[in-house]
Amino acid sequence: MKQKIAIKDGKAQKITPFLWFDHQAEEAAKFYVSIFKKNSKILKVVRYGNVGPGPEGSVMLVVFKLAGQKFTALNGGPQFTFSLATSFVVDCATQKEVDWFWEKLSQGGEKSQCGWLKDKYGLSWQVVPSAIPKFMSDSDPTKSQRVMSAILKMDKIDIETLKKAYRGVK
Repeated sequence: MKQKIAIKDGKAQKITPFLWFDHQAEEAAKFYVSIFKKNSKILKVVRYGNVGPGPEGSVMLVVFKLAGQKFTALNGGPQFTFSLATSFVVDCATQKEVDWFWEKLSQGGEKSQCGWLKDKYGLSWQVVPSAIPKFMSDSDPTKSQRVMSAILKMDKIDIETLKKAYRGVK
């Protein structure tokens, strides 16, 4: 006999990012929700019981949504940490969005090059304009090379500078 599974929002999410924190899962989830705001919220907090491995009553899992994307965060201890090998890309339509996410996500963290940053929990983000794929996939390789050259000189991405590089304007 087949079992029917109820789906609340009309569609299931096939892949959910699972983030391992030492002990800051709930704090981090609240931080991310406060930044992404729209269609973002804490969905569930699960606490450790008396069998551990965390202290009884402490937060084990936090399920949350950012911009409609579901995430799970685990307080698993200090054994594992984030690396640059995994990052989340924030697609930004305007410079105002780039500026907003760049400043908010980097608070207490570390700004880097080419739109990359680490937040205060060590998670890597790429804050990038929506126009980059168009600029980088132009059939004229000279244009895409100028754009890449401009990106490599930036920390936070500046859309106007990319547009000028794309057009060949100095």
